[in-house]
Amino acid sequence: MQTFDYIIVGAGSAGCVLANRLSARPSARVLLIEAGLPDNSLMISMPKGFAKLVETTKYVRQFKTTPAADSWVRPETWPRGVMIGGSSSLNGMHYSHGQPEDFDAWVAQGCEGWGWDEISRCYREMEDNTVAGGGSAHPLRISQHPGRNPLDEALIESGVTVGLKRREDVNQPDQEGIGYMMRTIRDGKRESSATAFLDPVRNRPNLTVVTETLVERILFEGTRAVGVACRKKGRRVEYRAVSEVILSAGAVQSPQLLQLSGIGPVNTLKALGIDVLVESPGVGQNLRDHWAAMIQYRVDGRYSDNREYSGLRLIRNALQYLMFKRGVMAESPHEVTAYVRSRPELDRPDVQLFAGPFSLTRADEAGKFDFDKLDGMQVCAYQMRPETQGSIEIESTDAAVQPVIRPRYLGTDLDQSTAVSMVRYVRELFRQPALQQYVSDETLPGSEAQSDADILDSVRRTGTCLYHAIGTCKMGTDPLSVVDSNLKVRGVSGLRVVDGSVMPTLVSGFTNGPVMAMAWRAAELIQS
Repeated sequence: MQTFDYIIVGAGSAGCVLANRLSARPSARVLLIEAGLPDNSLMISMPKGFAKLVETTKYVRQFKTTPAADSWVRPETWPRGVMIGGSSSLNGMHYSHGQPEDFDAWVAQGCEGWGWDEISRCYREMEDNTVAGGGSAHPLRISQHPGRNPLDEALIESGVTVGLKRREDVNQPDQEGIGYMMRTIRDGKRESSATAFLDPVRNRPNLTVVTETLVERILFEGTRAVGVACRKKGRRVEYRAVSEVILSAGAVQSPQLLQLSGIGPVNTLKALGIDVLVESPGVGQNLRDHWAAMIQYRVDGRYSDNREYSGLRLIRNALQYLMFKRGVMAESPHEVTAYVRSRPELDRPDVQLFAGPFSLTRADEAGKFDFDKLDGMQVCAYQMRPETQGSIEIESTDAAVQPVIRPRYLGTDLDQSTAVSMVRYVRELFRQPALQQYVSDETLPGSEAQSDADILDSVRRTGTCLYHAIGTCKMGTDPLSVVDSNLKVRGVSGLRVVDGSVMPTLVSGFTNGPVMAMAWRAAELIQS
């Protein structure tokens, strides 16, 4: 059995950061375990390649959700990256920080050391921001969408007309405003957690990376975690940890591994014959995600990108990318973003909008989309801090069998009223003169949806989750908290969780950046 100081389970957004930071100490032997493949596909490095990549099973695990019996939510497919870089090698590359109040609220809930002062410092130390500075010595390249389309400028001008500040860099502590999207793209290529944090240190002699290795459970001696049991290409292998095992498997699989290892709700474990090591009822609870409304308009065909992704235009764009790393294939899907208040009396933004010069139609009920045959523009809008919670629970002792995922969305009065308000806000934007010169009519939800009930019904039927699942191993001090403020799993020693599952609540924006910043901070705590 090979022995290491630290074993990191999962080479995704958090795991790659941890591997970089923990292996910086030459005396620390670090093992990074990934269930999937190396990230060596063109569809990974090419930003627009994610649209095809997300439909595959080679680099993506397609988790199926099970709606609760009393929920309106339809079955969904949640794609998760199974490769080096995890879902940071699969996502839309949109990048945001969240609001200071998000992190300071965690501190108020007992999560000492996770306030904005600490997290904002982590962002500054991580980011090579081409707009705000940061320097090439910082590992993570953040760049701005170049803004080549008149529809983008018209949307930004409309935002200014209704009272938003135009932001050169939209990631500000005072978040309210509108501007071009910040993305994790470097010189026309995806900047995943792997390319930013892992690739530069892969040759360190004290860092070992293994792929195609599924961790099946955590090994314990008494209540101390001492290693992991894995399945590697049909063989059983075990690795031993002298210092710590760190789960960075994400909001779906970190709680799954805890439950498989005897840490979780007693009834769930006993029903499967799993010996209860620690009764922890919060494992798998507090599942939160963002549900987005899609608002779409017919626009002047000269400015829509709908036709750029089929036929001869697709071939031309692919060749342009291969030769020059430029053009539509080198860009993130959405180009403009805004942080807004759905109601004027709020003291900070509660909704994010993100837009692009294209429109989609739903291809099936599992969440797949096709480009609209007619020209259009899309704005996605979502409530950043929803209240509604779901759950994750194992139904098999086999780690290769996915857990039961029961998401819930728009389940409270606040969540529902915000969904309606954000659609009305977008409609107000599109009534402004700057956009009216390009727009003919609203196609989704459509002009017939005027009442609150009709708008809410449309958001439910035509919306989509954003695959921002968090919270299932939440940090805190209450009875449902799974880890403490040092991210140590309660009731055992030698075991931590470092990924989005430890977030007590959703942050105000996309989750990839905050997860990387949290891993940066966690490495400090682990080595302190």
